[in-house]
Amino acid sequence: MRSTSRARRPAAHDGPIDLRSDTVTLPTKQMRAAMAAAEVGDDVLDRDPTMRELEVRVAGLLGAADALWTPSGSMGNLIALMHHLDRGDAFLAPAGAHVLDAELGTAAWLAGGMPRPMDHDAGPGKVSPAAVRRAVGSTGPYYSLRTTLLCLENTHNAAGGAITAPEEHAAVVAAARGAKLRVHLDGARLWHAAVALGVPPGALTVGADTVQVCLSKGLGAPVGSVVAGSAEFVEEARRLRKMLGGGVRQGGVLAAAGLVALDRVDRLSEDHERARTLAAGLRERGWLVGVPETNIVLVAVADLDGTIRRFADAGVRASTMAGQVRLMTHADLTDADITAALERIGPVEPSRPGATAPAPGRAARLRAGRAPAHPAGC
Repeated sequence: MRSTSRARRPAAHDGPIDLRSDTVTLPTKQMRAAMAAAEVGDDVLDRDPTMRELEVRVAGLLGAADALWTPSGSMGNLIALMHHLDRGDAFLAPAGAHVLDAELGTAAWLAGGMPRPMDHDAGPGKVSPAAVRRAVGSTGPYYSLRTTLLCLENTHNAAGGAITAPEEHAAVVAAARGAKLRVHLDGARLWHAAVALGVPPGALTVGADTVQVCLSKGLGAPVGSVVAGSAEFVEEARRLRKMLGGGVRQGGVLAAAGLVALDRVDRLSEDHERARTLAAGLRERGWLVGVPETNIVLVAVADLDGTIRRFADAGVRASTMAGQVRLMTHADLTDADITAALERIGPVEPSRPGATAPAPGRAARLRAGRAPAHPAGC
């Protein structure tokens, strides 16, 4: 909601414009005040009242029976996988998913599951019901891996914040159910998908056994995610959180910021609009950029490291994702910041990094407004 957004500031013309991630945002004054005034208790012993308020609120938004706060989205995902998987089980996930490529292999190392990446055969970041059924296949001999879990991601970060719509999600979940798979949804940026589609978050979680959502990505809370599911799951998840070192004492100080963050969900549309403006401006300057669905802009370049250095030298901080330059809009940016960033980046020049186009197939997909179907490095 706009009423909870930070007052607009002038463009950061004298300092770097940070487009590395939407996690670089600072807590608002309202968040800091709520944290200072939070009612707290020892969550390991008697539960923290403010943390419990946050968990109940998120569970309601997601259509789940209960929920549990975790220090990070990676821990929330890991808790779900540890709950769902037995050692020697295989699990499916779209190629480039966060649980595959950005969580240090804990799905295999700690949860004991064998990851099986799936091609994006239904669009960037998405798999089809038919692909899920094929991946499960028929029962093999006793020494075969048992595929027991499907992990989905909405939005899919490495596919440029690609959104899975409710009907697509429901069809894939139905296929998983038909194949006797459990389903975990990594919804770290589910808020973005809900705002972009104009639907409640619960419309995007139907049929999932467990869901993880993040409060620091886009919403501006300094710390925290929430993992949700059945009451029985949350009871076990609390034990697993403690096992992983995630027990907290007066966690209401952090949960209070999460409650304020939930009041800011509607303003994510501002980030989406700024991402579209940024992408359009880059295309006008000759850069190969698709049309972002949310707040992630991917730029296909020939010299990744050189382009990152060029941007940094110009005063624009960027990161890399799926073999491309990633630029992310967030709550601490203004329209003037986007204009300034475009001015600093400037046009592609033949003698400078990024000028040589990538493979024609990928370039065509980007011009059509699509992220690469197969993120590089997956």
